[in-house]
Amino acid sequence: MSKIDMDGATIAEEDDGIRLDRWFKRHRAGTPHALLARWARSGQLTLDGKKADVSDRIATGQTLVMPSPPVETAARPARKGRALTDADVELATGMLIHRDASALVLNKLPGLATQGGTKTEQHVDGLLDALKFDGPTRPKLVHRLDKDTSGALLIARTPKAAAYFAKSFSNRSAKKTYWALIVGVPEIQQGEIDLPLAKQPGSGGEKMHVHDDGLPSKTRYRVIERAGNSAAWVELQPLTGRTHQLRVHMAAIGHPIVGDGKYGGKGAFLTGTISRKMHLHSRRLRIDHPDGGAIDISAEVPDHFAASLDALGFDTLLGQIGIDAQEKGPPPKSALKAQAKAHSKQIRKARRGERRGRTADSKPTDFVGKPKPKPKAKSGKPTTPKPVGKKPTAKKHPARPAKPS
Repeated sequence: MSKIDMDGATIAEEDDGIRLDRWFKRHRAGTPHALLARWARSGQLTLDGKKADVSDRIATGQTLVMPSPPVETAARPARKGRALTDADVELATGMLIHRDASALVLNKLPGLATQGGTKTEQHVDGLLDALKFDGPTRPKLVHRLDKDTSGALLIARTPKAAAYFAKSFSNRSAKKTYWALIVGVPEIQQGEIDLPLAKQPGSGGEKMHVHDDGLPSKTRYRVIERAGNSAAWVELQPLTGRTHQLRVHMAAIGHPIVGDGKYGGKGAFLTGTISRKMHLHSRRLRIDHPDGGAIDISAEVPDHFAASLDALGFDTLLGQIGIDAQEKGPPPKSALKAQAKAHSKQIRKARRGERRGRTADSKPTDFVGKPKPKPKAKSGKPTTPKPVGKKPTAKKHPARPAKPS
């Protein structure tokens, strides 16, 4: 067996928290992913002497050891992106909802991939040159959203900020809140889904499923409002960061996200005017800022999501009451107003059902849905019906004699 020449590197601070395959894209751009995966499977890729996987998160100061790539592979230049058009620049800047010296936040459009891939010409990563502005370097992605998921997407403007944000996502200090429309209504209005997830065999790693040997995965959810029993508007918080976690978890409890045919099949689509696009939106992002303070920003829902909320009669004001509203003390006036409005709406819905249940001869009800019970007949002799006609006069009884004093 021929000897394999090994190469090594020490992880720099700017790469702290990123995935190992991302490190290779930054520093060994000519290394094919297939070759990298083969090194990992054969144990030739190590971090501090331990076998590493391409999806592992790396840390500052770790020692990475890898085989020296073939000459033709090492010499191959990284693929250059296509030149940006005016339409690309307009698309990129049109999504921008936050900008400071270290960070950008985009409201990513549904259908736009975060990163490139096979047959993917247009993606956020390819548009970042349009968002450099006066920054020292090209902006960098620090997390991603699925292609069909819309909403808040954080971009770092400097290597230092990229390392800082990546660490926040890896240690789960960053808080992400999603809105979704789901099929049906969960019996429990607010709770936590705790189901381990693993890659589904035979899917090439493109699909996940619930499996006992999978990685721990937790999602908090809250039903914001319901449309009868057919659909619900929910708020979701991923407590872990697994691939397709929210989509798999909701499908696993029997309530797939509307438009998610990949995990919900035909049952993930509603009839009528409801769009067949995915109804999953990264609504809010809260993360500490490397320069102090924090970024706390909300992204408006895309047109198809807004149209579906309207078609189902949902009130967007109700979405202001968050899952963790009680963690920050008394809720704001807007949240209290939304709570009162939601309570009143539920009462109106219940009484609407009561009114529909009444007929011209029906008796008033004591409570919603159940008629006022009839009085039970007294036990004893059966009563004879009163004759119809003139009311008989009462008989006069003779006066009783007075008692002697």
